[in-house]
Amino acid sequence: MTGIVYKSTGSWYTVKSEEGNFVDCRIKGKFRMKGIKSTNPIAVGDYVEYELEESNNQVTGVINTIQDRKNYIVRKSVNLSKQTHIIASNIDIVFLLVTINNPPTTTSFIDRFLVTAEAYGIEAILVFNKIDTFDEAALDEQLFLQYTYEKIGYKCLRVSAQERKGLDKLIELMKDRVSMFSGHSGVGKSTLVNAIEPTLNLKTKQISDSHSQGQHTTTFAEMFDLSFGAKIIDTPGIRGFGVVDMEKEEISDYFPEFFKLKNQCKFNNCLHKEEPKCAVKEALENEVISWSRYNSYLKLLEGDDENYRTDIYDEDRKNSDKSRG
Repeated sequence: MTGIVYKSTGSWYTVKSEEGNFVDCRIKGKFRMKGIKSTNPIAVGDYVEYELEESNNQVTGVINTIQDRKNYIVRKSVNLSKQTHIIASNIDIVFLLVTINNPPTTTSFIDRFLVTAEAYGIEAILVFNKIDTFDEAALDEQLFLQYTYEKIGYKCLRVSAQERKGLDKLIELMKDRVSMFSGHSGVGKSTLVNAIEPTLNLKTKQISDSHSQGQHTTTFAEMFDLSFGAKIIDTPGIRGFGVVDMEKEEISDYFPEFFKLKNQCKFNNCLHKEEPKCAVKEALENEVISWSRYNSYLKLLEGDDENYRTDIYDEDRKNSDKSRG
């Protein structure tokens, strides 16, 4: 039998069959022996083949095959730095929810996420949430960030789940597609899904006042069928986003504005650091490329992954202010 994985809880997987029935499945032990370096060999969104079995009057399934993935989005595992964690697979479009100050989302985090989406061939859209809470300074910052990313070519949406602002455009982009919502804990992923499809009634939590950081409400990634012909994958909040398996020479290819200038550099293997006659550095000096994006690029180039979970709320925010100078 063939089905799609709708939920993963580590050892059990909820699979929806072609007939529309849900069955709890486990995997054969040999899956973990196939050299898959991921902490989760099967991810939400995977197409799998399974067999039914009955025990104690309960029907469950055993997954024996994962079909080839169209794509997937992956990050470094939080606990095991040598391993990766596949967040979801077979995604048509990913929405990164960005909040300005409750909690703050830094440009470093945004750029790491966008680089990964570019590397795995997934369309990414920035969704600026909680616009109903903005004071003048927050609005100024949000519009500046939107300008920065729209100039590169990324679509940006402004929404308020609480006041149902901007939802029509979001729903239009989601129709007949498999979408994924991602972002820090507390950016309002589950609240936004509830606003789009109130009958789902996903759990939500308030922001922690002491740290202005979100609390995890979604523990595992889970896919939901929506009434307007869309599928949405709601994911746990991500503290940091470690980028996986990229050679230094290819990182700049996943910054679209750098890639456009690549052929104008004097050296084919230009890393856009100390090399002479570098088109990217010239564009940076002429304020064609933003300093925050270049700063993110340098951190990726230097493999600055020790700090990718700890500096996202403060240091990067100050560094990105250079682009306003």
